[in-house]
Amino acid sequence: MLNKKEQRLRRARQTRIRIAQQGVARLTVNRTNQHIYATVISEDGSRVVATASSLEAELRASIKGGTVDAATAIGKRIAEKAKAAGVEKVAFDRAGFAYHGRVKALAEAAREAGLQF
Repeated sequence: MLNKKEQRLRRARQTRIRIAQQGVARLTVNRTNQHIYATVISEDGSRVVATASSLEAELRASIKGGTVDAATAIGKRIAEKAKAAGVEKVAFDRAGFAYHGRVKALAEAAREAGLQF
């Protein structure tokens, strides 16, 4: 019997295989009870292009932990950082999390800020 984390990672595995075949940068999301993190990884998966999280000092004052508002702010921030690093198009890797709530808010905010996926 798989535990909750193993089930999530099993769901994520197939998505990551498909993303690797596309040959585009990957926007990954990690969500905990208290915080949310977003990372843009290069096409070949060898380096991190941009990161944003609800732990950043500039954002901590304006947002509360891992709420939907925080996810929206992180989505905008990761899009700005990715565009500054020269990445316009990404594949969205939700890491096995349901496309709902905070994950959905982050994705929609990143799209509105100009990231294409």
